[in-house]
Amino acid sequence: MAEKNKGSTLAKQGAILAIAALIVRFIGFVYRVPLTRMIGDDGNGLYSTAYQIYTFFFILSSAGIPIAVSKMVAEKIALKQYGNAHKIFQVAIILCSITGGVASLILWFGGSWISQWLKSPRSVYSLQMLAPTLFIVAIMGALRGYFQGMNTMVPTAVSQIIEQLFNAISSVLLASWLMPRGVEYGAAGGTLGTGIGALGGLFFLLLLYLPARPKFMRRIKKFAHQEAKISFSTILYDMLHLALPIIVGTAILSVTNLIDLSMVHRGLSFLRYEEKRIAQLYGILTGKYVVLTTLPISLATALATAAVPSISASVVRAEKEALENKINLALRFTMLLATPAAIGLMVLADPVLMMLFPNQAEGGLLLKIGSISIVFFALAQISTALLQGLGKVYVPVKNSLFSSILKILGNLVFIYLFDLNVVGAVISTNLFALMVCVLDLRDVIKETNIPLNYGFIFVKPVIASSIMGIFCFVFYKIMLWGTHQNTFATVGSIILSVLVYFSILLGIQGITKEEIEMFPLGKKILMSMEKRGFLKV
Repeated sequence: MAEKNKGSTLAKQGAILAIAALIVRFIGFVYRVPLTRMIGDDGNGLYSTAYQIYTFFFILSSAGIPIAVSKMVAEKIALKQYGNAHKIFQVAIILCSITGGVASLILWFGGSWISQWLKSPRSVYSLQMLAPTLFIVAIMGALRGYFQGMNTMVPTAVSQIIEQLFNAISSVLLASWLMPRGVEYGAAGGTLGTGIGALGGLFFLLLLYLPARPKFMRRIKKFAHQEAKISFSTILYDMLHLALPIIVGTAILSVTNLIDLSMVHRGLSFLRYEEKRIAQLYGILTGKYVVLTTLPISLATALATAAVPSISASVVRAEKEALENKINLALRFTMLLATPAAIGLMVLADPVLMMLFPNQAEGGLLLKIGSISIVFFALAQISTALLQGLGKVYVPVKNSLFSSILKILGNLVFIYLFDLNVVGAVISTNLFALMVCVLDLRDVIKETNIPLNYGFIFVKPVIASSIMGIFCFVFYKIMLWGTHQNTFATVGSIILSVLVYFSILLGIQGITKEEIEMFPLGKKILMSMEKRGFLKV
């Protein structure tokens, strides 16, 4: 019973972040729709170009710190070493201030050179608007990691929502204000909103931490006699030892995206595409395909974030049974979320685009081909987190590097040789995601020697999702025929398909009622299914 409760706690903490991820992505959809309509696919191309560079600098400066801090803090708190846990947080703040500050200065003063090197000189304004954000998110990452290490995901979840809300409002307003000066200024206004959002999230975390600090200090004083103090240099070494492989592994993906950016631009230019058409295609790739497919992947990322400190604590306590339960639960929940999302997006690719971008609906083929990567990326995310929680931080780095080489080769073949433009980039992304997923899962099994229930984890969600996909198509066609309203038919088919999916899962014993309740809005879903006769009360 105790082991089941520990698994339930992981699911609930993951569900908190998953709910936040849903809200964040929903807000993202809401503001990206008017933003895309405002700046167009051309502006989206400039926006995304700058954001790819920003993401690379963010990864180098602070991406691995929150996970490293959460893991280290969780281990110390599990041993009731509260003083060392707080000192880890202090070291993280100092480290993030330095790395975030340096990255901000490089992006601000080097923005012009970077934009020229990328053959996208109009993106310089967006790059410079993103520079201060690097310092803000670095500090925010240290605070989030500290709270996550204490096994509470609420501060991270709420701060993400606040960050996105501020980002959405300010991005649209600033883009609207600057757009009359030119599309490059409109895109820059959108990127400036990212920094304002980050500032809002940081302010919220400080409002939580500062009043709670006296309580933390009292607890540290109470247990001070039970722990041996760790030096600043030891903490810094351990933090970098944990963070650097994560940074390198994530940076490999970011570098791959940068190479993707360069290969798309140069490849299409080589094939004599006009510059504006290249920007439009890249805007479709990043502003529609990437935005839509990252929603379900973000749910897996949320569960992965919750899994790292929880898995680390079980490893420290040598809780083998709890570890086995957590790993199986994490993989099962990932499949239960990612598989229906992938199939649903494949079926409703064109209707979703028509609903969100009525006058700019190009990109359906990208979603149909690329939706399968949702499952692979989601499994890769959770597998990477499991390996990090087990202390095998270098293993995902090796796997990402090998898979990145495959993606680059795929770009060469599908973009340059077969002239598939951005469709070729999506196909190579599928190959990359599949390879990372297979390699990371293989290593999780190898490192833990824990038996996986393959039928329960993989087979049943795929069966239920496939049947759901058929119903989803039929629901959409019937409602479209009856109402001639694409938005109504799309939303209606999604809602009914969710009910059908969980009904099928319960019918084939792929999930229990108790596990449905652990999902975001799980109790409401159950009540709705019972009310409509999908379940027996």
